[in-house]
Amino acid sequence: MTAEPIPHWPGRMIGSVHVRSTPGGAAEQAVFVHGLAGSATNWTDLMDELKDEVTGHAIDLPGAGFSPAPADGDYSVEGHSRAVIGLLEHTGPAHLFGNSLGGAVAVRVAAVRPELVRSLTLISPALPDLLPRYGPLRVAAAAIPVLGEWVASRLTLLPAEQRITASMAVVWANMDAVHPVRLRDAIEEQRRRDGLPYAGEAMIGSARGIVAEYFRRGEDSLWRQAEKVRARTLIIHGRHDRLVRPAMARKAYRTFRQVRLVLLPTAGHVAMMEMPQVVAAEARRLIGETRLGNAPLPS
Repeated sequence: MTAEPIPHWPGRMIGSVHVRSTPGGAAEQAVFVHGLAGSATNWTDLMDELKDEVTGHAIDLPGAGFSPAPADGDYSVEGHSRAVIGLLEHTGPAHLFGNSLGGAVAVRVAAVRPELVRSLTLISPALPDLLPRYGPLRVAAAAIPVLGEWVASRLTLLPAEQRITASMAVVWANMDAVHPVRLRDAIEEQRRRDGLPYAGEAMIGSARGIVAEYFRRGEDSLWRQAEKVRARTLIIHGRHDRLVRPAMARKAYRTFRQVRLVLLPTAGHVAMMEMPQVVAAEARRLIGETRLGNAPLPS
């Protein structure tokens, strides 16, 4: 029988956001940014794998997890980026991790505040794609004014168990691999969020924020921002990702200055949850390269 997973790391408010951190000890810092409909707890198992390497800090983006709604109501990628920058200014320069929407946020942070980002690890980052998969099209539909609010209101009529199971079936390559404790945690968290007055607004606002990035042009577009990233970058895709096309790795390879690509043949959209040991091994390699002044380690 599979051993029970570790409890989620304790959290506290840092400025206007809630942050879960591993015990101090490792001198280097790392900041972890979750995706749409996620929270800091998405990173619990990876943070455990890396706790002797870095002191980890997983943020609940504004309106997600235990973070309150932002005072200005801004759920855009830019707004989320400001929250992450605020945390990085508290921790000092750190290794930055992002998944999905969090990957888009991390790219923007690394581009505009390079002095705060020691290395960049992106797991299925939601960078603009002219051929998005079914999942992003559903997000786009939810982002349409009026329709988005209607969709959100209808979803709340479904039991939390049904919504969480359906969501995990999309983001995990193999739903059967989800540990029952993690499934229970997610269902309990969904029930808690259902009672928050701003939960629907946060979801719709964040969805609209990422959709807006798909249509942004000019110097502020995410792909142009990616060209500016100076930090050594690791991009991990799951071959069975139903939301972000792994084929986008080719464009990433041409765009980021210093990049290594990893394709995991049995992972989906949330590799850090599906196979944290494997993702941790790749992250350790990147951190080691950074300590050597970004000189690549021998293969």
